[in-house]
Amino acid sequence: MTNPILEIKNLNKSFGALKATDDVSITLNAGEIHALIGPNGAGKSTLIKQICGGLSSDSGSVIFNGQDLAGLDVAERAQLGLGRTFQISSVIMEFSALRNVMLAVQANAGTSYRFFKNVRTDKKLVDRAMAILARVELEGRADVSAAELSHGERRQLEIALALALEPKAFLLDEPMAGMGPEGSKRLISFLDGLRKEAPILLIEHDMDAVFSLADRISVLVYGRVVASGTVDEIRNNPAVREAYLGETA
Repeated sequence: MTNPILEIKNLNKSFGALKATDDVSITLNAGEIHALIGPNGAGKSTLIKQICGGLSSDSGSVIFNGQDLAGLDVAERAQLGLGRTFQISSVIMEFSALRNVMLAVQANAGTSYRFFKNVRTDKKLVDRAMAILARVELEGRADVSAAELSHGERRQLEIALALALEPKAFLLDEPMAGMGPEGSKRLISFLDGLRKEAPILLIEHDMDAVFSLADRISVLVYGRVVASGTVDEIRNNPAVREAYLGETA
């Protein structure tokens, strides 16, 4: 059996009497997309913050490529290869799409942010950033500020920033949010190929996207994983259909 790239073991987090995550265990294996679904308030955002280091856990562990991430902050975990895109856009709005990606490439290389230098003269850096923009179909929007991009284009730019960091695993938080049918279709196709580079933990409300992409699905309800399995297993699970899909057995 293949060792998981990411292993979440018995994570717990309480806020007073509220158990936001309750003994959550999930694995992410090489080459797969593991979708995490659940209704609003299920604890998905809390869990992602625990995985990424933005929120400490009361107990449990996060193992990434065999390393326990206890005590490491968000930046340190990102440096190890955890690449996250956020539900709320995290791009620098006043910078162009190209400049945003160039800064991410610089960060990955460990070089300083050269705000006062005309970095457009650095051909190697520009070429690398443009190649990443091309992968997410934004090369034609390279010189447009992030503020002027459409919502869907900003989601594409976020994925470009994650790609620039060359992660060993992707944590994608609702990448389909705000996208139209055509944009979602293109992104589904892109993510389907992306899993070959690094596995993806996908948090998503778009069930068509989830059922199209996921190798496995875990369902979080009131902080607990109530079911985990293949698409067919989740579709046919009576507890899931009642608790999340809005159906009765």
